[in-house]
Amino acid sequence: MLAGLTLLVPGPALAQSCSLCYTQAASATARFVQALRSGILVLIIPPLFLYAGITILAYRKRHQFKHDDQSDDSDTRW
Repeated sequence: MLAGLTLLVPGPALAQSCSLCYTQAASATARFVQALRSGILVLIIPPLFLYAGITILAYRKRHQFKHDDQSDDSDTRW
């Protein structure tokens, strides 16, 4: 249901930001625009690497506590 509602909301309505940011970016020079793009990359790349690292660690450790050598007739089961 939530996915259906998301499709009904127009894209530009989700891309609204504060008017000060918009006017600063619209009246900016090419140097400021390049600095803004670099700043966005600096803010996006570290969390992306952290997310990827945590995902890789979770994938590698997914079977850490699974023991296949326990038999069904063992009395060590809780």
